[in-house]
Amino acid sequence: MTGTPDFSVLIVNYNGGAYVQGALDSLKRQTHRSFEVILLDNASADGSVDGLDASGLPAFRLMRETENHGFARGNNLAAAQASGRWLALLNPDAAARPDWLAEVLAGTMRHPGVTSFACTQLWMHDETKLDGAGDNYLLFGIPWRGGYHRPVTELPAEGACFSPCGASAVYHRETFMAAGGFDERLFCFCEDVDLGFRLRLEGGNCVFLPEAVVSHAGGGLSEKVSGFAVRHGTRNRLWVYLKCMPAALLVATLPFHIVLTMAILLRGLMTGRFGNAMKGLVEAVRGLGPVWEERRVVQAHRTASLGSLARAMVWNPLKMLGRRIAVRPVSSPRRGL
Repeated sequence: MTGTPDFSVLIVNYNGGAYVQGALDSLKRQTHRSFEVILLDNASADGSVDGLDASGLPAFRLMRETENHGFARGNNLAAAQASGRWLALLNPDAAARPDWLAEVLAGTMRHPGVTSFACTQLWMHDETKLDGAGDNYLLFGIPWRGGYHRPVTELPAEGACFSPCGASAVYHRETFMAAGGFDERLFCFCEDVDLGFRLRLEGGNCVFLPEAVVSHAGGGLSEKVSGFAVRHGTRNRLWVYLKCMPAALLVATLPFHIVLTMAILLRGLMTGRFGNAMKGLVEAVRGLGPVWEERRVVQAHRTASLGSLARAMVWNPLKMLGRRIAVRPVSSPRRGL
């Protein structure tokens, strides 16, 4: 490939099995051809990146790592090697429709100044169900993937959502790099919400593009480490909330956050997740020192008003409990690229 590509597609793999080749094959069929693929492998032990067929891709690079960096640092390392104007993340257990990048590019042209985009994610095992339509954030500090396993008929029109889901997130590369990329302390889980929150604090926005579609196995790589996911999700959820929520909103919402956290822990007694959730909560409390130091830096960069931030969040806990989708009309961008 000659010149600067429109997209750098980043795939971070860890024991992705046959899904990885499927992800690459879906990229070979893209109608928009100005892109490169960077596949970073986090020291997989299943041979999932051995003998991959990358023929048919405009440009391909395999980065073999000797340790598991997690999703956050893995993408940061890949992004540092990227040359595209946009970073398009694709999970190794996902497959993009042929017009995925073309639809994203059209969306960036419709929304100049917007620096991140969310895509439609269908559940690969049953595409009558959604895997997600962007990430939502409850004002009281609980994130969720909008529409997870809800009927595809609930897919909303194009509009603003809180942040993109990392399985198919698209970020303006310079904006991503200027923000420091993903918080590597999070390792995986909630790192996409954390970055989306930080970008919003700086006046950014995220647009959901319903016609940009990927299929995502979702859980195909995490079911065997569900305890790991619960522990990291619990820990990271608290860290993101305490680091990113502005002081006035933090004071107002903290009692509700505590109540919701206790409710989640109690529910864990019925689902068998209590032990791992408690481990995550203990880790979160033990790590509050560095998080509080990071908070000072993050809040010092805030330019967005409290009102705009509150409007970007969901106030009704029932929407979170039902995994409802929260997509709103797009507001005028405050800055250009």
